[in-house]
Amino acid sequence: MRHTLTINGRALSYLDFGGPGRPLLALHGGMSEAMAFAGLADALGDAWRVIAPDQRGHGDSDRAADYSRAGYVRDAVALLDHLGLDAPVALLGYSLGGLNAVHLAAAHPHRVSALVNADAAVEINPGAGDWTDFLRAMRYTAPTREELLAAAGPVGAQFVGQALRPLPDGGWRLPFHPQDMLDSVEACRGDHWDAWLAGDCPALLIHGTRSTSLPQSQADAMTARRPGTSYTPLDGDHFVPFTDPEGFHKAVGAFLAGL
Repeated sequence: MRHTLTINGRALSYLDFGGPGRPLLALHGGMSEAMAFAGLADALGDAWRVIAPDQRGHGDSDRAADYSRAGYVRDAVALLDHLGLDAPVALLGYSLGGLNAVHLAAAHPHRVSALVNADAAVEINPGAGDWTDFLRAMRYTAPTREELLAAAGPVGAQFVGQALRPLPDGGWRLPFHPQDMLDSVEACRGDHWDAWLAGDCPALLIHGTRSTSLPQSQADAMTARRPGTSYTPLDGDHFVPFTDPEGFHKAVGAFLAGL
């Protein structure tokens, strides 16, 4: 079921996949949305109730004034409060959502019982000429789907092809504003080791072994330096939750089953 929470006049849309199981708050990656976890919710079955927001500026949620870690974390806490989830919940995040999950667990350890980090690094230094270049060429709106997808190009289209939104007065928009995504990427820049090491709940790091976002050496250090952290490598790149959904769902399910 899709619902909307209003935070200071800004809409935060979220999916509650329901069921009798324990709550799992799932935070999607950049340029994605809550529906990315539909397969995971199916795979986990009745054991877990997956709750996934369209994070600020994504999907059906409104754009925000900033895309800082603090802003993303405030939204997640507001959602937990709105749902009355006062007891600690399991928390999962992929990429951007993984970094947000790390900071949520660090800032509010009493709200988090376990953490799954899917390929989110803690040393982030986005540079010019990297994969974000295609965002600068994208259009936010266009009269037709075809024009919007053409502007997105082959890389952008794989993110948005099935997720374009119709506009009330005709035309189409992306499920995110390109500038918001550039701002969000830039806001991730920096050293996040303190946040990663702050938590002491059980944690799982799922790593695409060919990921350019999370080098092997950093993944090894993240696992070794944080007590209570287990490690599951999957053969794939940064997008391994989507290129190997079976492996991803199995890794998440096995970790959660052991809690």
